[in-house]
Amino acid sequence: MSIAETWHVYTGAVARRVRAGREDDLGGDAGAGRGRHSPVCLGRLGGVVAVLGRMTLLVGCLLLPLLARGELTVIPDAMRASIPAPKLESRAWILIDHSSGWVLAEHNADERLEPASLSKLMTAYVVFGALTEGKLKLTDTAYVSEKAWRTGGSRMFIQVDTRVSIEDLLKGLIVQSGNDAAVALAEHVAGSEEGFAELMNQAAARLGLKNSHFVNSTGLPDPEHYSSARDLAALARALIAEFPELYKFYSIKEFTYNDITQRNRNRLLWRDESVDGVKTGHTNSAGYCLIGSSIREGMRLVAVVLGSESAKYRTTAVHSLLQHGHAAYEAPLVYGETDPAATVEVFKGDRETVPVGVGRDLRVTVPRGTSAKIEAEVLLNDVQLAPLARSTELGTLRLSYDGTPLGEYPLLALEAVAEGPWWGQIIDQVRLWLR
Repeated sequence: MSIAETWHVYTGAVARRVRAGREDDLGGDAGAGRGRHSPVCLGRLGGVVAVLGRMTLLVGCLLLPLLARGELTVIPDAMRASIPAPKLESRAWILIDHSSGWVLAEHNADERLEPASLSKLMTAYVVFGALTEGKLKLTDTAYVSEKAWRTGGSRMFIQVDTRVSIEDLLKGLIVQSGNDAAVALAEHVAGSEEGFAELMNQAAARLGLKNSHFVNSTGLPDPEHYSSARDLAALARALIAEFPELYKFYSIKEFTYNDITQRNRNRLLWRDESVDGVKTGHTNSAGYCLIGSSIREGMRLVAVVLGSESAKYRTTAVHSLLQHGHAAYEAPLVYGETDPAATVEVFKGDRETVPVGVGRDLRVTVPRGTSAKIEAEVLLNDVQLAPLARSTELGTLRLSYDGTPLGEYPLLALEAVAEGPWWGQIIDQVRLWLR
């Protein structure tokens, strides 16, 4: 591309200060005063603007993204915090950032181990999917077979030959870790626990869980029943992301059924108010296991610990991982759901411009105190003609951290633009011919 085909406009840099989950502009509105005949009107952020061949706009600016979901990956070296992770005496463990899927710390995370009742996270995931797809309702009732009633281990004490609501069974599964509830749910969803185990394995395959295999809904010991810390973290991440309303069951501290009240075994729910789940597990062969999740200042972390020596130690271990993550990293909000990243000129419309943004909160996890290293480019599409529907994709946001690419994310019209009057459309058509 020749120099003549590139027009650079410097609009000034905007310093940003992020405090307690919000941002304050220290500079003015870089787009103030730009009129109809300008190629673009910038919103709250300033930067270096370049119109490339009258087709593409690049805006250099400072912001923090919400990264796309996918498989768990190790955080880039350039973004790793200098604070070391705690050293734990558990057999395997992992700490991940929920939003990006970045692994912040790990030890033996891919070793195939007995998950014990952490298996019930997959049981719930399959049932949650059936509820979301309309195959079940929380008010439906499931028959309690003799097999479900006789299942040993932790129980919610359902009675044979009775019917129990799906909601109560889920609470018994999640809060009380009831093996009887797990079997009753499995038989109701798939006809048999063996059939339900196949649904669990199908879900594991869809989620890319490479070191997991399930043969029952409870997590009771079996040589062919195993998972890994990494897979369980990925499963917890998927459950929280896909079923946010149903995930709230995991914050329930106690549940009463059949006149028997049982407390949630996840003691972190009492220790730390930022913790809202997720699940404990224990057998003699598996040791004490725990998955915990906490959210502070908009950043959610998930920690998994397998094979601990005691219930007390698993709680301490998971809490230390979560504490480390929140101390070493942050994910401050830079753009809210309705905040514009740029303002684009529209031809033949009832208005001259339309703001564009990602249409959701933008965050990225970075070492605490380093958000100034986030950079972005905004690439806008060709000439925009009305009508434009809200959420029409009009460009792409490229993100990087101190030169390390983070990804690309669609920019959407934050408002709709209708067709303008006939005489305005004629004027705009002439203007387009002259471009």
